[in-house]
This record gives sequence, structure tokens and C-alpha cells, in this order.
Amino acid sequence: MRVVVVEERMDYTGEQLASLWAYHLFGVQEDSIVAFRGGCSVKREHMIDAEDRLAGAEISSPDMLHFIVEHFDSTSLKLIYARQRLLVAVAGEALARLGYRVERRGDDLYYQEEKLSVSIASASPVSAKIHLGINVRSERYMSLERMGIAEPERLLRGIAEAYAEEVADMERDLRKARPLGVFHG
Repeated sequence: MRVVVVEERMDYTGEQLASLWAYHLFGVQEDSIVAFRGGCSVKREHMIDAEDRLAGAEISSPDMLHFIVEHFDSTSLKLIYARQRLLVAVAGEALARLGYRVERRGDDLYYQEEKLSVSIASASPVSAKIHLGINVRSERYMSLERMGIAEPERLLRGIAEAYAEEVADMERDLRKARPLGVFHG
């Protein structure tokens, strides 16, 4: 899995969930996690979550850490949702290592009962994608700034690299397990 950390700020609009986005922008043709910092403003036509669309929800933040994951080995929604939860758990562990007790509820992170993140996963015939956004600054929700985290870029890189290592570790484990035999009782 390739890790791309974008140094310049870039806003998340939801368009980044299109298949092959990392290929078109960064030349990445393999499974990848692209991490960047920027604002968030998702227009209705780019909302993946039907519940959000129907409710007319506003998905926006002035400053977030963004993670866009793309996997090509399966377009199974069950698998990409499991990977989404893994990414969110990895992010929670990174915050815990900094001394912050965050709680994962499904595919979101909470700190002191306030929502800290947004996340979505989906699939196309080409690939499966995940977006995780963690508020750096926000008026409405919990943020890294309110938590006292001064260097969010370090966290950005750490989460991306930890997710990639987790995926690589699973791949190694897949290649060492013997197949199950048939029980003949």
C-alpha cells in the first residue's frame, strides 16, 4: 500500500472519492492512502451517505486532516466498511498514544462525548474507497485544536503510515496461514 502525504493544503469536496483519483493526481496505481490537511465542504451531489442527502445535512469544516483510502482487491461493501472501521480505530490509537482518551463509535471518533470526525466508505466496479476527516478546527464539533494538539501534521503522517502498516501486516499473515482441513468427525 502506498502512502502519499500531500504537503500543501487541499480541500475535501467529496470528489476525491471517485475511483482512480490518486492515480490521476499522484500517479498511484496501487492500493493507497492519501493524507492531506484542508477545509471540507461537500455539496449534495457528492454526498455518498443517502441519509445525509435526504436530511439535507451540511458536511463542512474549516480545517481537517483528511485520509482517502483506495483498495483495488475487492469492491465488497462489507470489506470496505471493515477497513473503514480499522482506519478509524488506527486513528483512535494514534490519539491515545498522545494521551487522549477517544472513543470509537462505529465509524466516528468522539472526545469528551463530542464528535471529532466524519467518515464514509463506498465502492465502484473499479475500487473501494474510504474518507476519514478529523477536525483540526471547528466551531460546531470537537477539534484537535480544542484538545490541545499543536502539531496535527505529525498526526496526519502517523495515522497514514500506521494504517498502511496494518494492511501490510494482514497481507503477510494471509501468506503464512495453512488452509483449513475438512472435519471428518
